[in-house]
Amino acid sequence: MSLHFLDVVVIGIYFAVIAGIGYYATRGTKTSEQYFVAGRNIPMWAVSFTIMATIISTGTFVGHPGTAYQKGLILLVPHLLVPFVLLAVAKVVVPFYRRVVRMSAYEYIGQRFGIGGRFYTSFGFLADRIFDLGVTHVTTALAINVLTGWDLKTVILAVGVFTIIYTMAGGMEAVVWTDVVQGIVLMVGGVFVLGRLLFAPEAGAPFAVVAETWRMGKLTLGSWDFSLASFTNPTLTTTWLFCLAYAVQWTRRYATDQHIVQRYLVAESDDAASRAAFWSAMLCVPVFVTFMFAGACLAGFFALAQVPPPAVADSAMPYFLAHFMPTGLLGLVVAAILAAAMSTVSADLSSVGTVLTVDYFQHFYPKASDRARLLCGRIMIAAAGALTVVAAWLLLPEKDSAPLMERVIMIASILSGGTLGLFCLGFLTRSATRQGCYIGVACCAVFTAWAILTEPRHRVLDLGINFPLNPILIGVCGHAVLFGTGWLASRIFGGDRPADVERLTYYGLKQVKSASASPTAS
Repeated sequence: MSLHFLDVVVIGIYFAVIAGIGYYATRGTKTSEQYFVAGRNIPMWAVSFTIMATIISTGTFVGHPGTAYQKGLILLVPHLLVPFVLLAVAKVVVPFYRRVVRMSAYEYIGQRFGIGGRFYTSFGFLADRIFDLGVTHVTTALAINVLTGWDLKTVILAVGVFTIIYTMAGGMEAVVWTDVVQGIVLMVGGVFVLGRLLFAPEAGAPFAVVAETWRMGKLTLGSWDFSLASFTNPTLTTTWLFCLAYAVQWTRRYATDQHIVQRYLVAESDDAASRAAFWSAMLCVPVFVTFMFAGACLAGFFALAQVPPPAVADSAMPYFLAHFMPTGLLGLVVAAILAAAMSTVSADLSSVGTVLTVDYFQHFYPKASDRARLLCGRIMIAAAGALTVVAAWLLLPEKDSAPLMERVIMIASILSGGTLGLFCLGFLTRSATRQGCYIGVACCAVFTAWAILTEPRHRVLDLGINFPLNPILIGVCGHAVLFGTGWLASRIFGGDRPADVERLTYYGLKQVKSASASPTAS
């Protein structure tokens, strides 16, 4: 299928605007701090948009509708947990980070547990981001392939290279302001898609697709079974399990991942950063609801319109867009898909470049000039971008494979390597020591390897004592194992703690808040 000339014009205008913003952000001489955290002067509303655009990727535009089309609204309730997670993060974690770190979230782990803990958490973040960006490229390519017929690998390469160029050139300032435009395009595109479905003449009367979707059982929220069997059944992931896995995933992402923490650091004040974190969740929720509901309604639409559905569930939304969106609006929707992809890719590449520069390059070359750090950041962005393209090629789905987003949550939780458990170990306890941290990390690694090899769905080894739970819980349990064993080892064996350990915990933050609230505080 080829795009109409008007659609091509709309897409061209989108690319021109993004390129213009990227070029504008390159003005003047930049220091490494301006490049990585935009001089810490971004207004609250723009920070809200850049966090939202970082979270909302083509997984939301393509993957979530694909899951809803095949299995109903099983991911809706877990995504509605975002505001509750962000409320806690905005009140506690955001001001804490702005007090103790300059550019990287893993500076905190380094202060609390030494360089080993810093390298462990930062490496886990890098692996998780490369994988997640691979997923973003895949969902983008699936959509563009259906809409245009272009080769999947070629689409991945083209989108990757364009995003790398403007991210390398403009740094965090380019990322933030392009995210604002891309977030608006994404939300507008989603409204048009939902409207086209609800008032589709091919399906009969307005809202007929909703009634048909309900009749087909696609508007259900999944299984609410809460029993021991629901935790051990490897073939059925209940809503409770999804809620648990996603709650941990959201908390880890908003509390420990550099690509989100870096957004807190670019805000012009602590209060602005906290409010931006919360309002980003308020922006995300309607977007999640729109695309999941639209994905479920695709089942009703295909049934009423008597249209043969695509073989791969993740292609359901792109297939609908390609064949049923009117000229002009299709170009806007394609631009929205590209916006979802590029906003996520640019934000994540910037954070990966920051981590590789601040946590690794500066550690091994502490006397390097600011110019050298700036050059390193740009080179690392290019290298990371190339790795994400390769990861995407390896993740391309096959016929009858499970929905992409269902596979993603399990893999992402495993790649996190207990990072949230390690953060909580340092942040919530004064007694945790460096030795306890390392023992906890080792126990988490052993546990994760054992669980992956013995989990019931794809068991590689039968050791007699095997992982008995649904595989989606491997990552969740990993965080608990690291925290529990790390705390216990610290209590038993003792070890090194920083002299200012109080400042690096939640208790120190409470003291700061109490002092600032005191009428006698200067």
